[in-house]
Amino acid sequence: MKKGHLIGLGIIAVAIIIIVSMIGDASTYESFATAKAMKMRGEDKPIHVVGELKKNAGGMVEGIEVNPDKTSFYFMMVDNDGTEQKVFYNEPVPPDFARAEQVVVIGSYKNEDLFVADKILMKCPSKYQENEVSTAGM
Repeated sequence: MKKGHLIGLGIIAVAIIIIVSMIGDASTYESFATAKAMKMRGEDKPIHVVGELKKNAGGMVEGIEVNPDKTSFYFMMVDNDGTEQKVFYNEPVPPDFARAEQVVVIGSYKNEDLFVADKILMKCPSKYQENEVSTAGM
Protein backbone atom coordinates (compact mmCIF):
# COMPACT_ATOMS: atom_id res chain seq x y z
CA MET A 1 0.00 0.00 0.00
CA LYS A 2 1.06 3.50 -0.59
CA LYS A 3 2.09 5.76 2.26
CA GLY A 4 -0.84 8.11 1.55
CA HIS A 5 -3.36 5.26 1.86
CA LEU A 6 -1.95 4.20 5.23
CA ILE A 7 -2.16 7.76 6.55
CA GLY A 8 -5.75 8.04 5.30
CA LEU A 9 -6.74 4.78 7.00
CA GLY A 10 -5.08 5.96 10.22
CA ILE A 11 -7.06 9.20 10.19
CA ILE A 12 -10.32 7.33 9.58
CA ALA A 13 -9.55 4.91 12.45
CA VAL A 14 -8.85 7.81 14.85
CA ALA A 15 -12.09 9.53 13.80
CA ILE A 16 -14.09 6.35 14.46
CA ILE A 17 -12.50 5.95 17.91
CA ILE A 18 -13.35 9.56 18.80
CA ILE A 19 -16.97 9.19 17.65
CA VAL A 20 -17.47 5.93 19.55
CA SER A 21 -16.00 7.39 22.74
CA MET A 22 -18.29 10.44 22.51
CA ILE A 23 -21.44 8.32 22.19
CA GLY A 24 -21.02 7.23 25.82
CA ASP A 25 -21.02 10.90 26.91
CA ALA A 26 -24.34 11.65 25.23
CA SER A 27 -26.92 12.45 27.86
CA THR A 28 -30.70 12.69 27.90
CA TYR A 29 -32.88 14.80 30.16
CA GLU A 30 -33.77 13.05 33.40
CA SER A 31 -35.91 13.88 36.42
CA PHE A 32 -34.59 14.47 39.94
CA ALA A 33 -36.05 11.09 40.95
CA THR A 34 -34.04 9.31 38.24
CA ALA A 35 -30.90 11.25 39.16
CA LYS A 36 -31.32 10.30 42.82
CA ALA A 37 -31.87 6.64 41.91
CA MET A 38 -28.70 6.69 39.83
CA LYS A 39 -26.77 8.12 42.78
CA MET A 40 -28.12 5.36 45.04
CA ARG A 41 -26.85 2.77 42.54
CA GLY A 42 -23.40 4.36 42.73
CA GLU A 43 -23.44 6.11 39.35
CA ASP A 44 -21.76 9.51 39.65
CA LYS A 45 -21.84 10.67 36.05
CA PRO A 46 -23.36 14.11 35.36
CA ILE A 47 -27.11 14.14 34.70
CA HIS A 48 -29.14 16.73 32.75
CA VAL A 49 -32.32 17.75 34.59
CA VAL A 50 -34.73 20.15 32.92
CA GLY A 51 -37.33 22.22 34.76
CA GLU A 52 -38.30 25.66 35.98
CA LEU A 53 -37.35 27.88 38.88
CA LYS A 54 -39.81 27.70 41.79
CA LYS A 55 -42.27 30.58 41.70
CA ASN A 56 -44.82 31.87 44.19
CA ALA A 57 -48.51 32.48 43.42
CA GLY A 58 -47.66 35.92 42.01
CA GLY A 59 -45.21 34.44 39.51
CA MET A 60 -42.12 35.75 41.31
CA VAL A 61 -39.09 33.44 41.62
CA GLU A 62 -38.48 32.31 45.18
CA GLY A 63 -35.83 30.25 46.93
CA ILE A 64 -32.66 31.90 45.59
CA GLU A 65 -30.08 32.11 48.39
CA VAL A 66 -26.85 33.88 47.41
CA ASN A 67 -23.86 33.20 49.68
CA PRO A 68 -22.36 36.31 51.34
CA ASP A 69 -19.26 36.24 49.14
CA LYS A 70 -21.53 36.11 46.03
CA THR A 71 -19.44 33.34 44.45
CA SER A 72 -22.06 30.60 44.81
CA PHE A 73 -25.78 30.22 45.43
CA TYR A 74 -28.66 27.83 46.14
CA PHE A 75 -31.99 27.84 44.35
CA MET A 76 -35.18 25.81 44.23
CA MET A 77 -36.07 24.10 40.97
CA VAL A 78 -39.12 22.10 39.89
CA ASP A 79 -38.47 19.42 37.27
CA ASN A 80 -40.94 18.39 34.55
CA ASP A 81 -42.37 15.68 36.86
CA GLY A 82 -43.20 18.32 39.51
CA THR A 83 -40.43 17.29 41.93
CA GLU A 84 -39.09 20.25 43.88
CA GLN A 85 -35.35 20.17 44.63
CA LYS A 86 -32.75 22.45 46.21
CA VAL A 87 -29.79 22.96 43.83
CA PHE A 88 -26.31 24.32 44.62
CA TYR A 89 -24.18 26.08 41.99
CA ASN A 90 -20.59 27.02 42.85
CA GLU A 91 -20.47 30.04 40.55
CA PRO A 92 -22.02 33.54 40.73
CA VAL A 93 -25.68 33.94 39.77
CA PRO A 94 -25.89 34.16 35.94
CA PRO A 95 -27.32 37.39 34.49
CA ASP A 96 -31.10 37.29 34.04
CA PHE A 97 -31.27 34.00 35.97
CA ALA A 98 -34.58 34.94 37.62
CA ARG A 99 -36.10 35.71 34.19
CA ALA A 100 -35.36 32.25 32.74
CA GLU A 101 -38.40 30.39 31.39
CA GLN A 102 -36.68 27.03 31.61
CA VAL A 103 -33.50 25.82 33.29
CA VAL A 104 -31.29 22.80 32.59
CA VAL A 105 -28.87 21.82 35.37
CA ILE A 106 -26.03 19.44 34.62
CA GLY A 107 -24.63 17.76 37.73
CA SER A 108 -25.35 15.07 40.29
CA TYR A 109 -26.46 14.44 43.84
CA LYS A 110 -23.72 14.79 46.44
CA ASN A 111 -26.08 13.66 49.21
CA GLU A 112 -29.78 12.78 49.35
CA ASP A 113 -31.00 16.35 49.82
CA LEU A 114 -28.73 18.42 47.58
CA PHE A 115 -28.24 18.37 43.83
CA VAL A 116 -24.95 20.06 42.87
CA ALA A 117 -24.93 21.65 39.42
CA ASP A 118 -21.67 21.80 37.49
CA LYS A 119 -23.31 23.82 34.73
CA ILE A 120 -26.56 25.74 34.20
CA LEU A 121 -28.24 26.33 30.84
CA MET A 122 -31.10 28.81 30.64
CA LYS A 123 -33.87 29.47 28.16
CA CYS A 124 -34.69 33.15 28.52
CA PRO A 125 -37.93 34.71 27.30
CA SER A 126 -37.92 35.90 23.72
CA LYS A 127 -38.02 39.63 23.19
CA TYR A 128 -40.50 38.97 20.40
CA GLN A 129 -43.82 37.61 21.52
CA GLU A 130 -46.04 35.63 19.17
CA ASN A 131 -48.91 38.15 19.37
CA GLU A 132 -46.56 40.99 18.36
CA VAL A 133 -45.39 39.03 15.33
CA SER A 134 -48.93 38.24 14.17
CA THR A 135 -49.98 41.89 14.65
CA ALA A 136 -47.04 43.08 12.58
CA GLY A 137 -48.10 40.82 9.70
CA MET A 138 -51.49 42.56 9.25
